[in-house]
Amino acid sequence: MKRQLRSFKNAFKGIVAAFVTEGHMRFHFVAAFFVLLFAYISRMDMTQWAVLIITIGAVFSAELINTAIEELCDLYSTEHNPLIGKIKDIAAGAVLVASIAAVGVAVFLFVFSGKLMYAWERLLRHPLYFIPLGICSLCSVFYVIFGGFKNTKK
Repeated sequence: MKRQLRSFKNAFKGIVAAFVTEGHMRFHFVAAFFVLLFAYISRMDMTQWAVLIITIGAVFSAELINTAIEELCDLYSTEHNPLIGKIKDIAAGAVLVASIAAVGVAVFLFVFSGKLMYAWERLLRHPLYFIPLGICSLCSVFYVIFGGFKNTKK
């Protein structure tokens, strides 16, 4: 049991490390936050919530794997190496594929279902909601841009 708890602790350390050092991870987090916020505003049903959670998990997982591969490649060599470049490009491509699929899921769940229009109409009925939404948007920009640091110790 103690060993399993240590494994969870190490996994969470890895997730936190990715959020602190990777701007793309923070971008995906902010995107997920706003997707989940609009899902709540548009009153998605349980199946739609499940699809969103699985999709967000897939993007986060792809980004974590990409980060691990990049770190491993950098550990092996920091000099230019065409094979390492190809490996990093492939790992980044996996994140891109997951992200494009996530956008497709969002289009189906929000646009084609009319949920985005419903959320917009709900927001327009209560214009004061735009104040916290604007503040969250501004904070999100600063979080994505300035929210972390790159580990320079290798």
